[in-house]
Amino acid sequence: MPRRVERVLVIGLDCATPRFIFGRDAFNLPNLQGLAEAGGWTSLRSCDPPITVPAWACMTTGCDPGVLGCYGFRNRVDQSYAPLQTADSTNIREPRVWDLLGEAGLTSVCVGIPQTYPPTPLNGCLVSGILTPQDSTSFTYPKSLAAELEEAIGPVEFDIAEYRTDDKQALLKRLHQFLHNRFDVAEYLIQSKPWEFFMMVDMGLDRLHHAFWKCCDPDHPKYVAGNPYEQAFEQYYTALDDRIGALLRLVPDDTGVLVVSDHGARALEGGLCINQWLIDEGYLVVEDDLLETKRLEDCVIDWDRTTAWATGGYVSRVYLNVVDREPNGTVPFDEIESFRNILTTRLADLEGPDGHSLGNIVQLPDQTYRECKGIPPDLLVYCSGLRLRAIGSVGYDSIFVAENDTGPDDANHDFDGVFAATKNVLVADAPLEPMNIFDVAPTVLDLLGVAIPETMHGNSIAASAAA
Repeated sequence: MPRRVERVLVIGLDCATPRFIFGRDAFNLPNLQGLAEAGGWTSLRSCDPPITVPAWACMTTGCDPGVLGCYGFRNRVDQSYAPLQTADSTNIREPRVWDLLGEAGLTSVCVGIPQTYPPTPLNGCLVSGILTPQDSTSFTYPKSLAAELEEAIGPVEFDIAEYRTDDKQALLKRLHQFLHNRFDVAEYLIQSKPWEFFMMVDMGLDRLHHAFWKCCDPDHPKYVAGNPYEQAFEQYYTALDDRIGALLRLVPDDTGVLVVSDHGARALEGGLCINQWLIDEGYLVVEDDLLETKRLEDCVIDWDRTTAWATGGYVSRVYLNVVDREPNGTVPFDEIESFRNILTTRLADLEGPDGHSLGNIVQLPDQTYRECKGIPPDLLVYCSGLRLRAIGSVGYDSIFVAENDTGPDDANHDFDGVFAATKNVLVADAPLEPMNIFDVAPTVLDLLGVAIPETMHGNSIAASAAA
């Protein structure tokens, strides 16, 4: 296959939301908007669930979470009741786009892509992303690159620690510092290393949205006019656009440029205490007195009388306690389907404090994914269609709360992220249709003349445009 372009640059913006770049509340972003106007842009639907981990892995492998066996930041490692384990690069066994490019003899540079720690070998170099310990000395491939970066730009930052905080002023300063650190690394590598494929991800927008949404969005139910951080969104998006413009000026004109996000964001209006509901309805039995709120992990659970339990987070993952599957299973194997149907109906019909339906969306993993590797949940629950966060803690008087249980949080994730590309990526002048996160990897491979594996779920939009 011939190459359509000589190089591909992918700029990843975690949690970038169309509304603020191309939509009704778009800021003045000449570099991002200029790229889109000369090429094209559209929405990019995330995976289920729309969470950083596994979304970036889905994007770079072209496979869904079930095929990857990775259903969130933390996953069950066996059928026991042991604590969930944080996912890392070793959990991704499908080839990433840079692995396939390397097999074809092409060189890649990867910067800050989530779920790339610990680094694995590739034809090129890599700087790992979030979940990298800040004191790690093994965050690059090759390992010697860490010392080179330290000498060239100083310490490399991987995330904004404790971004769920009430100290907004200090956080805003750290957000901008992180932005410049990430782009300093990218600019150094884009000029000093050979590459046909270059991909970087900035995590700052995600942290910004979680921390400042109610300060910047008049539609947020908790917005207060005249607060000191009303311009935080615009200031960060503008600084981000400036750094993107500087990066774009470093690449040759024959480079195909893609700007992508793994998911979008929306205002968070409160929480649904999913485990408290399971307790109240008799599905989950906790031996603690629950005189105060506490994490479910810190409770003593009577597994012999428990039929279901759940995780909190952007979405909830509900697990059934199945006979001969879990150590103290109570749900007979031949009753799994009927019990799931009962829970699905009850959760979908759940009403809010106003007596109206919450609009919960309940999915069955075996009907959502092509296959389910690892230990999948039995149900996925999008609380009020992502308007509410799933609260995993217990000990509440009500199943509805106003705040997140893991710290101050203004935003939840949403399905629609962004996709923008230069004209040489799109080939034709036809308007872009809404895309899927699984389309990104096939598009990169197609642009660089590498065959697209049948295991990838998506399609190349470059091929579609050429057709």
